[in-house]
Amino acid sequence: MKLSTLSILMGLGMGLPQGYALMLLGTSWFLWNLNAENISDVAAYKRLMLIGFAAVGVATCIYVRDFLAVRGLAIVFLLLAKLMVDTARWADTGWRLVIVTWAYVLVVAGMWFTISPWRLRDLLDWATATDTRVRVGSGIRLAFGLFVAVLGLTVFRQVEAQAQSSSPPPAAEQLLSR
Repeated sequence: MKLSTLSILMGLGMGLPQGYALMLLGTSWFLWNLNAENISDVAAYKRLMLIGFAAVGVATCIYVRDFLAVRGLAIVFLLLAKLMVDTARWADTGWRLVIVTWAYVLVVAGMWFTISPWRLRDLLDWATATDTRVRVGSGIRLAFGLFVAVLGLTVFRQVEAQAQSSSPPPAAEQLLSR
């Protein structure tokens, strides 16, 4: 089975342009997160850390070209999981566990693909070996995507509306007025 999207995915492991783009995205997103941190323990070293991590991102593109796109994707998975968990923390509903669980699946996948990036190629080979696997896998992903979209349009929209309608507690007003 040779589809254009499938051939793009299968070339993900060895595609340097995709690898450069994903590593640039991952490195810049990580640097942005690090720069936004207000941890006093690392404040004295923040500039040095920003330069060091930027150098690691560039050096990875130069010296670790094998499966660069998969490694970049793994970094993006980890950063996306952080964003998902940070965002779900504020939703006071049991449904947030769907998002948090999905985030932890991304964390495990990110760590797994960082350690052994050829596993993504093997996973894609297995998932696309037959038409049935492609259809079942696509159906599962479509169902989950629709489920998350429905959650976003119903449960999380209600949580957001409740958060906007309630006024902050007096202690929070004092902090915000500073």
